[in-house]
Amino acid sequence: MTFNPRNILVIDFGQLGDVVMSLPALRAIRERFPQARLTVAVGRPGAEIIEMSGLADATIAVDRVGLRDGFQPLSVLRILQIVKDVRRREFDFVIDLHSFAETNLLGFLSGARKRLFARRPGRSLDFLGNFYPKPPVDRNDPKQHLVDRYLDVLVPLGIKDAARVPKLTTSAEDDRAVDALLRKSKAESGTPLVGLFPGAGHPGKCWPLERFVQLADFLVRNDGLRPVVFVGPEERHLAPQMRALFPSPCVVLDKLTIPQLAAAQARLAVFVSNDTGPVHIAAAMGTPVVVLIANLPTPQAYGPLADSQRLIFSQSINRIEVEEVYAASRELLSAGRTEKLFAS
Repeated sequence: MTFNPRNILVIDFGQLGDVVMSLPALRAIRERFPQARLTVAVGRPGAEIIEMSGLADATIAVDRVGLRDGFQPLSVLRILQIVKDVRRREFDFVIDLHSFAETNLLGFLSGARKRLFARRPGRSLDFLGNFYPKPPVDRNDPKQHLVDRYLDVLVPLGIKDAARVPKLTTSAEDDRAVDALLRKSKAESGTPLVGLFPGAGHPGKCWPLERFVQLADFLVRNDGLRPVVFVGPEERHLAPQMRALFPSPCVVLDKLTIPQLAAAQARLAVFVSNDTGPVHIAAAMGTPVVVLIANLPTPQAYGPLADSQRLIFSQSINRIEVEEVYAASRELLSAGRTEKLFAS
């Protein structure tokens, strides 16, 4: 293949966890075109993930929710501004990993000579893509992981056998900020830390808060561990209630940036979470994870890809018992201790 673009735009408009799972595809593009300038158009929370990955030269952060739900005339104006910004950058190749109708239109209006779009029946505008051969049609196969669906978009570029596990690293600045927070909470004494994330952005995906409290109590009383409770933006109003409910040894962190969240997760022995973006960040940091998943017809296709994890499925999140989550957490903790013993 003689195709050699110099200025590439990747459109990556998924939610936070989706952006993490798109990182293997982004890494494969970076390796396929090492000399090209790579810009990623992404939702604002995802922009921090892209920057942490170190795979892009620039990002275009877009308020996807504001464009969708905001005052319509203002949304139209903002869309026109985004198109103007994209055209000004003079891309010669566009790759749309998600292919909504609006992102395909953005790719078409970019002015790029070549356009490679994911093919999603009923959602994508395939006639706006012009790269041949075209990628396989995304059939939303329940047996195919989302990571592999993103990588399939790149098949026409001759990309095969790409590494599938997302990886993230943190900066020294964020590491220092998190260390200072842990010192302030007297949580840097060497006692293993277990992360708990009670939020999910949607009530139907949230394990009851009182069960997270019971789990924390088990970990403190039975194992002498130090739980760290992470509060997401949607649950920040519940932070005072969480401080009152969780056992006193628990640390509650409620004002972290996404890079600081990742830095804190890297210091954990295990991270227990609902099925939401932060659990994918933890897995990409190499932290063992326990994921509580409900109401997904194909949970395996959207779970993290991690070397050390336990996925707990249920038709209803309320049916997951504290004892089951505690046992999965203990299993991962024990495995980690065993690995350290053999390493020493």
